[in-house]
Amino acid sequence: MNEALPMTVGLIAIVAVVSYLLGCCNSALIISKYILHDDVRNHGSGNAGLTNFYRVFGKGKVVFVILGDLAKAVISVLLGGALLGTFLGWPVIGKLLGGIFCILGHSFPCMFGFRGGKGVLCGAGVILCMDWRIALICLGAFVVLVAITRWVSLGSMVAAILFPICCWFIYGNLPVVGLACVAGVLIVVRHRDNAKRIAQGNENKFEFKKE
Repeated sequence: MNEALPMTVGLIAIVAVVSYLLGCCNSALIISKYILHDDVRNHGSGNAGLTNFYRVFGKGKVVFVILGDLAKAVISVLLGGALLGTFLGWPVIGKLLGGIFCILGHSFPCMFGFRGGKGVLCGAGVILCMDWRIALICLGAFVVLVAITRWVSLGSMVAAILFPICCWFIYGNLPVVGLACVAGVLIVVRHRDNAKRIAQGNENKFEFKKE
C-alpha cells in the first residue's frame, strides 16, 4: 500500500498539471490577442469565452475557438483515463480528474493573469468523452433550453447540474459522482453573475450575427 502511494500521487499530479496547462491554452484569448490583436476581455462581458468572442468578433473564427477548446478537453480526459485507468484501474476517475483540471486551467489560466472563460466548451468536451447517454441528456438539455430562452448561460448551468445526476445513474459510484459534482459546481459558480441577471430578467440573449 505504502509503496503504491508515490506512484498514485505521481500519476494524479501528471494528469493534473498537464490537463491544467492544456486548459490554459484558451482559444478565445490566443486568437483575439495574437491573431486579431484585440483582447476579447476588453469588450462585451469581459469574459474569455465562446459567447463573448462571437458577440465581439462575429462568426469568422468561432469554429477555431470551438475546436481548440473541445480538443484540449478531450485530450485531457483521454490522458487521465489512459494513465489512471492503465496503472490504477481508475479510468472514469481519471477522465474526470483530467476534465476538472482542464476546466480550471481554462477558467484561471496562469499565463493570462488567471482571467479566462467559464469552461462551457471544456465541460462539453468532458461530457462527450464520458458516455453517449450522458452527452445526449446534458447536451440535449443545453440545446433545447438555449433554443427556447436564447440564454446560453441557463443551458450551461442546467447541463452542469444534470451531469452528476446522470453519472449517478450511469456509474452508481460515489467517487465518480463526487468528482462530477466538482466539475458541475465549477461551471455553475463561474455563471453566478449570469444567474443573478436571469433572476432579474436582464440577462443578455444570444442572437445570430448577420455579416
